[in-house]
Amino acid sequence: MTDRYFKNFMSDFVKEKATVPGIDEDKQEDSLLKLLALPYPILSEKLKRAALDLKETIVVETWGFTGQDVKDFSLYRGSLGTAFLLLKSYQVTNNKNDLDLASEIIKACDSASSSSRVVSFLIGRAGVCALGAVVAKHQGNEQMVDYYLTQFKEIKLSEDVIDEVIFGRAGYLSTCLFLNKNLGHETIPSTHTSVVIDKIIENGRKLGSKGKCPLMFEYKGERQWGVAHGLAGILNVLMHFELKSDVLMDVKETLKYMIKNRFPSGNYPKQEDMKSDLLVYWCHGASGVALTLVKAAEVFEDKEFLEAAIDASKVVWDRGLLKKVGICHGISGNAYVFLSLYKMTGSVEFLHKAKAFACFLLDKSHKLISDGEMYGGDNPYSLFEGIGGMAYLFLDMTHPTNAKFPTHEV
Repeated sequence: MTDRYFKNFMSDFVKEKATVPGIDEDKQEDSLLKLLALPYPILSEKLKRAALDLKETIVVETWGFTGQDVKDFSLYRGSLGTAFLLLKSYQVTNNKNDLDLASEIIKACDSASSSSRVVSFLIGRAGVCALGAVVAKHQGNEQMVDYYLTQFKEIKLSEDVIDEVIFGRAGYLSTCLFLNKNLGHETIPSTHTSVVIDKIIENGRKLGSKGKCPLMFEYKGERQWGVAHGLAGILNVLMHFELKSDVLMDVKETLKYMIKNRFPSGNYPKQEDMKSDLLVYWCHGASGVALTLVKAAEVFEDKEFLEAAIDASKVVWDRGLLKKVGICHGISGNAYVFLSLYKMTGSVEFLHKAKAFACFLLDKSHKLISDGEMYGGDNPYSLFEGIGGMAYLFLDMTHPTNAKFPTHEV
């Protein structure tokens, strides 16, 4: 099992030092621990500088060297992910050049995605339209805001669209949430989103079981539990909306079923009845489920969900220093479990753990990838598979109380 992750030798909590410690570059373990002990304002500045350096490399590799030719427009692994990172950089630094370049990339993605039938934020045209509208809003370009919103409203959800996050209805709803959050309440009216929610619940109840697990969904014939294609992702999105009381109860009982049937380790299976306790990712396993449980603790004000999220975070702490860098199934994504719990509880121990994962990446990832000990991803500069996610995490760490897993936490 340990071939999936690095052993976590870091302490559960290290108090920050009042002064800057010396760092012995010849002792890698010491350099990481001393980096972690830095006063937060100093560490934050280091992370921001590293993020901006990574951003420049990503722009060159995904936009400059490609001749501005968009082969993959998606936010998940393509050019739109670069634009999303640039928007984040603008929000942290107020550098208008980032915003203008994001707008340029989105226009190219708009053209490249015109024939796409995928409706989700991460893979589909919906993400292009939503990000385009938000960037245009920041630019003060109301004409382009109207254009992208009009394009978004022309997207149709056919009967054969699946329900999950990466490709399906839940991914479409997360786009609506993003638009309403950034452009104003009811930009996409509840009368529209409620129809999509009703269809998801109808499908979930068909596969669910009263008295056992009220809601269940299939992806390619598998009853999946994770964020990417299953229960955790769909339920997380639903809990951001005002739901009918019977639907809320079904969501709550489904989550309790998941907690009851988790692995003894505290991890969660990829799919129903799966016996393999291996995956500790955002997309499958404890990392993504933990974020959903934090949301449930907020919505239902039920300690059981917060306690289960903390239990899941212990799995992430022990087995989450993955030999992958990405935000979907790597260390970058796993750090958001601790950031989410930090925001919920205010406990500095969770902030420390987020810092530990970020510092591990800052201190070691470049060498580990160069030496072949860590996988940089099939798309090494992308937002969800590559170093784009690491750069995004570093930028989020500059203001941890505002940190949100991209497109997933609203």
